[in-house]
Amino acid sequence: MPDPVSSNKGAFKYELLLLLMSMIWGSAFVAQQIGMEKGLGPMTFNGLRFALGSICLFPVIIWRKKNLTSAAGETKLPYRGSVGAGVFLFSAAALQQIGLQFTSSAHSGFITAFYILFVPLLGIFFRHRAPKILWLGILICLIGFYFLSVTGNFVVSKGDWLTLMGAVLWAGHILVIDHAANKGDPVCIACIQFAVCAILSALAGLIFEHVLFSQIRAAFGAIVYTGIMSIGVGYTLQVICQKHCPPAPAAIIMSLESVFAALAGYLVLNQTLSSRALMGCGLILSGVILVQLMPMMRKNA
Repeated sequence: MPDPVSSNKGAFKYELLLLLMSMIWGSAFVAQQIGMEKGLGPMTFNGLRFALGSICLFPVIIWRKKNLTSAAGETKLPYRGSVGAGVFLFSAAALQQIGLQFTSSAHSGFITAFYILFVPLLGIFFRHRAPKILWLGILICLIGFYFLSVTGNFVVSKGDWLTLMGAVLWAGHILVIDHAANKGDPVCIACIQFAVCAILSALAGLIFEHVLFSQIRAAFGAIVYTGIMSIGVGYTLQVICQKHCPPAPAAIIMSLESVFAALAGYLVLNQTLSSRALMGCGLILSGVILVQLMPMMRKNA
């Protein structure tokens, strides 16, 4: 029988890693905006950073094969699930990156947090039961979205709409990763999905964008940070931690990404939020956390 104290300690370790991942992802919104400001197209930027993220995992994979004994099931590799995750990752990252050209880091971070509501919502199509609290959480988040994004003329910005559509695809990505993570080496799964996303992004960049080497050089710092930290470290931590951490607390911790995005936008880009927008951010965060906390509280009651 497993020791509950040891189990709690193990889960706590992965929860701390998820918090680190949220900080990295939140700050990456700023780096992604900086990359766009240097003139680099969103598809080209994504192609370069995901390629770098995939490449930087090669030495990690080689080291793991030489020094670690694979757990049961990790010798296999779910290629179909890994490629599927890469397709979802490409689609979601594309909408988010394009959206960042028309909205702020704070807006993008908080609207992206909707994916935590969309995960159980999409699960309904796979005959997963959705908790009743989900509908209240969605209502609270929609009110928050109104305060955050709707202007006095009742118009939602193009960037906010694109980010919201991307949140649906981020939810799909999480569901695919959740399915694939227990069927093989998480680092290899991460590497494959990054490579698929990089190839698709690069092809889209070649077709729809014009890139100059001077633009790549100007955005080099943003590419390196988002490629190594946000992708190589952040997304790999997601795959590893989703394998060891219960979904509900993992989702709550990952939702803090939006808070770190707003903080980084304020500190680095001097992006501020009006009192109305802050109210919207608070409602979105409250709705997201409510959906995750209530089922946990009932289960422990």
